Amino acid sequence: MDYKYTSRSESDTMELAENIESEKFPGMVICLDGELGSGKTVFVKGFAKSLGINENITSPTFNIVKEYENGEMPLNHMDVYRLEESDATIGFNDYFQSEAVTIIEWSELIKDKLPDERLDIKFRVIDENTRIIILKPYGQKYEDLVNYVL
Repeated sequence: MDYKYTSRSESDTMELAENIESEKFPGMVICLDGELGSGKTVFVKGFAKSLGINENITSPTFNIVKEYENGEMPLNHMDVYRLEESDATIGFNDYFQSEAVTIIEWSELIKDKLPDERLDIKFRVIDENTRIIILKPYGQKYEDLVNYVL
């Protein structure tokens, strides 16, 4: 089942991320998709802030993965937009099976590598400030999380 949330500002998007973070669990995987500038990195910033990560969060477009260890729980932030065809060296399963939360921007590009249980979040731009955010949970833990948060 899909769930819809309307964000009318960056602070709305960050608040949604903070609410989801409050229900985090080890090994959580969140997949973010949407056009450039739709709010994916803003979401990650809100999530990281709520985790207690004080570093400046930017999209790891050229690094592929940034690991943040200094929060309440480790956070792996992936951006697979520029991932080449040969991604064997990334070790996605190692990230997905860790105790950290993993958030992936442009996850549709690695759809065949994603775990069965995860939370997909799609950002759709309506206007300069408004986004429709569609949450699609896969697995009971994620279903419970979305029902609690929304």
